[in-house]
Amino acid sequence: MTALRPEREDSYGTAYGSFGVPGAGAPYGPLPDDETMALRLAEAPEEAQPYGRPLTAPDGPSAPHAPVAPGGGRAARRKAAKRRHGRRGGPEGANGPQEPPRRAADDGRPLSRVEARRRARASRPGPAVVASRAVGELFITAGVLMLLFVTYQLWWTNVRAHAQADREASSLQDDWASGRRNPGTFSPGQGFALLHIPALDVVVPIAEGVSNKKVLDKGMVGHYGDGALRTAMPDAKTGNFGLAGHRNTHGEPFRYINRLKPGDAVVVETQDEYFVYKVASTLPVTSPSNVSVLDPVPKGSGFTGPGRYITLTTCTPEFTSKYRLIVWGKMVEERPRSKGKPDALVE
Repeated sequence: MTALRPEREDSYGTAYGSFGVPGAGAPYGPLPDDETMALRLAEAPEEAQPYGRPLTAPDGPSAPHAPVAPGGGRAARRKAAKRRHGRRGGPEGANGPQEPPRRAADDGRPLSRVEARRRARASRPGPAVVASRAVGELFITAGVLMLLFVTYQLWWTNVRAHAQADREASSLQDDWASGRRNPGTFSPGQGFALLHIPALDVVVPIAEGVSNKKVLDKGMVGHYGDGALRTAMPDAKTGNFGLAGHRNTHGEPFRYINRLKPGDAVVVETQDEYFVYKVASTLPVTSPSNVSVLDPVPKGSGFTGPGRYITLTTCTPEFTSKYRLIVWGKMVEERPRSKGKPDALVE
């Protein structure tokens, strides 16, 4: 059996009596709950305190004011102090900065340092994710660059070429009016005439040569006038006046020549005369190497003998240069400028 012991005081200086009730009772009594196995009377329901709420000492001038944890044991008080203030029981921040609270695990308990590091590493993207993101960004960048290039080709080149062609046409007409240009041989890239296609609402300068950089990319129509592809000028008594132009981009003056029908007018305006042609036939598709379409009597045109012809050449299908589209016409009128515009331009 448990032996009786002299009365003692707890850490708050309160004496325990014979029944374990604080006070100045009998000189001997049972020890607190955590140090004795003796029986005790159960507390009345109205005096019971909820678990976890501190018990207070009796009122009086000498009564302590510090809370007593349930059970009254030192171990319980230390645990409560740790929960309130940290491991050492001091106030928050007394022993330096405290560790930030860790996230709770799935079962509600705080994560240990190892678990927190493991979860942090797991939340980081792996090499495959980083690589896929980099590849995705490259594809997006390439797509933006391609979109900008398409916009440049289909829109900006037309804007710039139209501006250049308009300037050349205005300069050409001003020179004709002032007499600064004389008919004759023209240097490569030099404008010498205007092409009118009334059915397509096209008015574009004609320059010597078919160079992309010097002529075609500037929105003008080029005359085949070099080497083996040299063709006649409009004022020649017989021959084939061959012209080339872009169908898409860079002003695209020949974009819709596939819509021309037999009988539609094509007019070449020079410093002194108007040369009026009527469309005779069309070759929808041919090889780029089929230079016979520029012969003095072009093959496939339907013409059977020498005459004064015009040949328009461009790429087909649209937005490609795989094949060539050919339109032929035959001169039906030569009209001096002094007599005014021909009927094809007045209607």
